[in-house]
Amino acid sequence: MKNKLIHLLSIVFCCSLFTTAFSQSKSYTPVSKELYDTIMKKDSLLFGAANSGNIDQLKAYFTEDLEFFHDVGGLANYQETVDNFSRVAKNYSYTRRVLVPGSVEVYPIKDYGAVQTGLHQFCRLEKGELINCGTFKFVHVWKNTAGGWKISRVVSYGH
Repeated sequence: MKNKLIHLLSIVFCCSLFTTAFSQSKSYTPVSKELYDTIMKKDSLLFGAANSGNIDQLKAYFTEDLEFFHDVGGLANYQETVDNFSRVAKNYSYTRRVLVPGSVEVYPIKDYGAVQTGLHQFCRLEKGELINCGTFKFVHVWKNTAGGWKISRVVSYGH
C-alpha cells in the first residue's frame, strides 16, 4: 500500500509539472515528429474503438498491468478499466472523446516508450452534434512492447 501511495504521489507530481508546462508554453515542437505521429495514430485508434464501443479492439491498447488513476474514481487495474469502458459503451453509447486541438504533447521515455499529455473532452453526441462537453487533463504512459504500443499508466484529472 505504501509503495502504491508513493507511486501515485510521483505521478501526481509529474502531472503538476506537465500542467505547468502547458500553461507556460506558447507552442510545442515535438522532440520526435515520428514518435508524435505514432502516438497520435495509436490514440486515434484507441479512442475510435472506445467511441464506437469496440471493447475487444480497445483492450488491446492496454498492458495487462495497467494502472488507471482517476482523480474522482480512484485507481483501477486492467480488468476494472475494461469493465468501465464496457459499461460506458452499453449505457452511454452517445459519449464521445475528442482531443483539444494543439493540447497534446509527446515525449520519449528512454528504453520504455513515451509519455503523452493533453486535454480531452468528453461530449454527448446528439443528432450529429457534440454537446455538453467537459474538458479534462490526461497523461498516458505508452510502452513499446513486442506486441506494439500499449498504455501502461493513465492519469485522468481535473474533473
